[in-house]
Amino acid sequence: MAKQKMFKLGEILEVVIVSAAFGGKGVARIPTEKGDFTIFVQNTYPGQKVSAQVVKCKNRYAECRLRHVIESSPDEVETEYQNIPGAPYSKFPIDIQHKYKEETALDLFERIGGVKDVRDKYSGIVGSPTCQHYRNKMEYSFSEIRHDLETDEKIDDFGLGFKHRGTWWAVENLDRDSGLFDKQIEDDIYKVRLWCEKTGLPAWHPPKRKGFFRFLVIRRSIANDTLLINLVTTSGGEEAFIESEFVDFILSLWGSRVAGILHSVNDNIGERVEAREGLSKLIYGVDRITEVLHGLKFDISLSSFFQTNPQCAERLYSEVINLAIKKDLGDKDDIVLDLFCGTGTISQLLAKHHKGEIIGVDIVESAIEDARISAANNGADNITFHAADVGKFLLEYPEYKGRIRTLVMDPPRAGISPKSLRKVIRLLADRIVYVSCNPATQARDMATLEENGYQLISIKLVDQFPHTAHVESIALFERIPGSVPIINMRNQ
Repeated sequence: MAKQKMFKLGEILEVVIVSAAFGGKGVARIPTEKGDFTIFVQNTYPGQKVSAQVVKCKNRYAECRLRHVIESSPDEVETEYQNIPGAPYSKFPIDIQHKYKEETALDLFERIGGVKDVRDKYSGIVGSPTCQHYRNKMEYSFSEIRHDLETDEKIDDFGLGFKHRGTWWAVENLDRDSGLFDKQIEDDIYKVRLWCEKTGLPAWHPPKRKGFFRFLVIRRSIANDTLLINLVTTSGGEEAFIESEFVDFILSLWGSRVAGILHSVNDNIGERVEAREGLSKLIYGVDRITEVLHGLKFDISLSSFFQTNPQCAERLYSEVINLAIKKDLGDKDDIVLDLFCGTGTISQLLAKHHKGEIIGVDIVESAIEDARISAANNGADNITFHAADVGKFLLEYPEYKGRIRTLVMDPPRAGISPKSLRKVIRLLADRIVYVSCNPATQARDMATLEENGYQLISIKLVDQFPHTAHVESIALFERIPGSVPIINMRNQ
């Protein structure tokens, strides 16, 4: 007979958060005869009393979705900005945010990575130069269903802002600066909402899978204070929506800051539609803007990956370069391999310090195209970029084996696949600089690297995303001389 679960799916709980787990999960504990029953609630912090809804329940723990905060934590402070779902910790001082990010990440490295002396090898957290208005890209969603922040109810309305936490169908209107992106833009977003509503065309209705206005995506260059704007709609509203009128309206708001405006048409009716999907047309200006990092210029489009916090990215890359470039790296025959290179930022920074060959690899063709353009503009002629799957690339170019002294990899949030990691290990690089936006997957890979002859030398965190649960980690591994990877012995 199956054991009865302590809570039913959908059940509403009121709990007090007493500690934190990695990934922004607050932890509450309910005493039972068999010991404490653990409750995990996403986007909460110690000291808060919250209302939470059960989404998964096991024998010893339950995972819950935050409904709302009933009582604030004593550590919270008021801010001048509009609270948004994407910045759940904006009311907590940054030193408290750093404390929890450090403790939860180090706990992962100890438990999952098996690195018992990780605290001895830990060299601190690097803060962002600014904790406000640091983002260079923001995506806003339209919806015919609006979550009213005053009544906590869903109403039929024309909404433009951010998806309400835990929903894919309702948005919270953004009416003023959130403190994360750009004050002028976010103070004016409500004007964009009103203009679009006056066309008479509806916002997208997710449950009904119909409507016209879907997303507004804005990317800015912090170095040049310029903007790229993409309005994503469905097809069929040409009579009421005049592109030239939209251009004139946007220019009336943000004037000379606007470098380019695109109109994308996306008729996908799925639940998880991406704003970058669909056919795009440039309706004003240019389709790329230029960002500057460490004196190098990078031309980036709306769809290409680029560090969201460029000012902090400079600090991140400084740490990477300091680890990657050692005094014994200088032979022109030595190859530096930059995996998951994106728009080639790290590759080009490495090229300033290494005269040998640098190889950059990423599966996103548009990112590699941007990388090649930027490298040419920056005069980096010792880099070769390949648009290829990391795992297949490593298999197709065996001639690099034994010549790679340093390997830098910055995989996506899901981490590097076990198969690709095995191929990385077989390259027998002397040094691996592993940059991760998800310490949980990095911790998993630490154990694999260690059992295959790589020793963790140092680890450091970088707070690229203040007011969120995300944190970057940079780990340096060096191969123990004479070690033989066990994957070779297993013939995997």
